[in-house]
Amino acid sequence: MMRFAKLLIVAMMIVCLAVPAFAGKVVLKLGHIAEPVHPYGQGAEKFAQLVAEKSGGDIEIRVFPSSQLGGQKDLIEGLIYGTVDMALVGTAVLGQFQPQISIFDLPFLFQDRPHAYASLDSVGMDLGKALEPKGIKLLGYMENGIRHLTNNVRPVKTPEDMKGLKIRVMTNKIFVEMMKVLGASPTPMAFGELYSAMQQGTVDGQENPSAHIFTKRFFEVQKYASLTAHAYSPEPMVVSMASWSRLTPAQQDILKAAAKEAIAWQRDLSTKMDQEYWDKIKATGKIEVIEVDRDKFMEATRPVYKQFADVVGQDNIDKIDALRK
Repeated sequence: MMRFAKLLIVAMMIVCLAVPAFAGKVVLKLGHIAEPVHPYGQGAEKFAQLVAEKSGGDIEIRVFPSSQLGGQKDLIEGLIYGTVDMALVGTAVLGQFQPQISIFDLPFLFQDRPHAYASLDSVGMDLGKALEPKGIKLLGYMENGIRHLTNNVRPVKTPEDMKGLKIRVMTNKIFVEMMKVLGASPTPMAFGELYSAMQQGTVDGQENPSAHIFTKRFFEVQKYASLTAHAYSPEPMVVSMASWSRLTPAQQDILKAAAKEAIAWQRDLSTKMDQEYWDKIKATGKIEVIEVDRDKFMEATRPVYKQFADVVGQDNIDKIDALRK
């Protein structure tokens, strides 16, 4: 708590003090933890390309993938301090700084992808405004993907099959409680440590979208993949308010326009590649892909909503429900 209080003070100072504008060509560093071939890794490159085109080369976005600038929490703290200009980070980690944005980590929140996009582009953007006094500006949401479970112990088809499994989760209370109500033993761990932890048996399994399962080669150290589709993971594109304040209004408009276009492009790519990744995972012959009884998983995780309604806001849950078709 003390560390967060210090970060908040620094952020407020950054926002409140006059910051000199960039001189000459603007170069912004954008960090994320995915491999460059990951759909949102490609989305970051698309954004950089669009910014260069729209600015006539006056603004350059330098992309640093694969945790080169640190893990997700490091990136967020870098945004607050002003040492990182831009990042793609998960709501599970961003929610540690703006609790209501953790709403998007609730299990089985969305009906389908169009419902997710409609919710993120309305409710999600409203919730992002609360990040600005803390030193972070939200430009929009790319897509990490639909999360599924893998493990090394047994085929998981129902919640009963999860009893006692040690499952790596992000450092996020919603994911921790979700695994508890499913009977598993949640083990928070940094993403960069996950492959070796599964290889060494420190954890039995993990949950992630198909893009990470394939590009991080988790199929090499896991026996079973269960198509739980238990959560949708957006990937917010965020900017340090320190960097944002140094841009001219015209430059800010360029970043907004490029972000909107890149996000639409990346979502289409992610949807297309999701099935392609599952085809590639199956083709390895190293992991069994299993259909599950999703209704039982949905019913088992309902208590998580009651537990976190006050944190994320029941009114926000209602707004998202109202966008169902």
